[in-house]
Amino acid sequence: MINEQLKLSELNGRVKKAISETFTTPTWVIAEISELKMNRNGHCYLVLIEKETNGDAIVAQAKATIWSYTFRMLKPYFESTTGQPLTEGIKVLVSVSVEFHELYGYSLNIRDIDPTYTLGDMARRRKEIISRLQREGVADMNKELTLPLVPQKIAIISSETAAGYQDFIDQLIKNPAGYHFHIKLFPAIMQGNQAETSIIGALEQIYLYENFFDAVVIIRGGGSQADLSCFDNYNLAYFITQFPLPVITGIGHEKDDSIVDLVAHTRLKTPTAVAEFLISGITQFDIRLNELKNRFFQGTDELIKILKTDIEQLTRTVIPIIKEKIVSENSHLNKTIWKFDNRLKLFIQNQSYLLARTERSLKSEFKNFAQIQLRILERSTQALSVNLHRITLTNKELLKRKIQRSEKSVQNILSENLHYLELSKQKAILMDPAKVLARGYSITTYNGRALKDTDRLTINALIETKLYKGNLTSEVKTIHKEV
Repeated sequence: MINEQLKLSELNGRVKKAISETFTTPTWVIAEISELKMNRNGHCYLVLIEKETNGDAIVAQAKATIWSYTFRMLKPYFESTTGQPLTEGIKVLVSVSVEFHELYGYSLNIRDIDPTYTLGDMARRRKEIISRLQREGVADMNKELTLPLVPQKIAIISSETAAGYQDFIDQLIKNPAGYHFHIKLFPAIMQGNQAETSIIGALEQIYLYENFFDAVVIIRGGGSQADLSCFDNYNLAYFITQFPLPVITGIGHEKDDSIVDLVAHTRLKTPTAVAEFLISGITQFDIRLNELKNRFFQGTDELIKILKTDIEQLTRTVIPIIKEKIVSENSHLNKTIWKFDNRLKLFIQNQSYLLARTERSLKSEFKNFAQIQLRILERSTQALSVNLHRITLTNKELLKRKIQRSEKSVQNILSENLHYLELSKQKAILMDPAKVLARGYSITTYNGRALKDTDRLTINALIETKLYKGNLTSEVKTIHKEV
């Protein structure tokens, strides 16, 4: 037998009373922010969760609120202390009051936050990510790749509107030596929750042309520690360790290296530093090439001088000896000596001519070599233009497909919303009071107010009943109250 019957409002009232009596003061709670939304009034609405210790399964969940006047103080305090935005996916230690509303149910009202807990958790997560990469043996894989002596074909990952990207391009293109670089931008989001997916997507696009590019450059124009927190990410770092091209970073950290910096082939502080690094590589190669050219010419000149000196010395030594010996033996050989002397002089002249021709030939061959290299560079430039045109056409086709998918998605959403509006319209028509009365229902009022129970009625009271057609006035004779 049912001993007690409660209205839902009475049950919720008891729950509310029990909660208020149990949690009389704010309670500090550890949780992860699963969702965070702000409305136009400045209030912040969150969903807090707790996951398994060694897994991703959610074991607890609660809705939470930070009212605008509190949120205006807590948000800048948390972000300035941690260098991390107050956003989804981070663990927090918050002071909450436990609340229960008869209509809206159980929720938490956040009163305060302890940023030092989040700092500790961020440091722990960073250390765990680095240890995991080292344990998996991949932390130095990108560093082991060979960067070409003259890297000129560069794939760039950055935001097209970022100041750092513009500085990088100006520095690279307007270099004083006039070195030419083949560059291609693969746009990506460089901060926030979408940065990881966006940068990995850009790397996947570059991978399709890995045989064309010499290296990948990841740059952005600096920013706060909070803006750069996306680069302390395991998935992004791991993807870079497995990438087949050397990755050079110029993210903008002035103090600490990000995890992406640690696993990249070469880490530099700023985008302009990356540009200077690439320019200096060609400069050093150019200097080395000039040194080799000068050493070649210098060695050739020295060899010719040595041979000339040897021949002249031989001439001065041999001719007098031969003349003296021949004259002493037989004077009639004077004619023969004269002929031999002429032939020897002719031989010396021929040798000098051969040396001069050899010198001219060497210089001509080096000039031809330089011209051949220049033609090879021009053909490479033409091939680059063709490939870039092909890449542009491919990207245009991908963009066209995305636009088509977006249009179809918008049409589906509009169709669903129109269907929902039509259902709401039909529901409103069905709930029209006139329609309800037409189905045989009536409305009874007492003193102009609708009656829901008999608590306000007395014997002989006059009540009015509204029918679909017409009204009735009745006098109360008996009252039966519900037990």
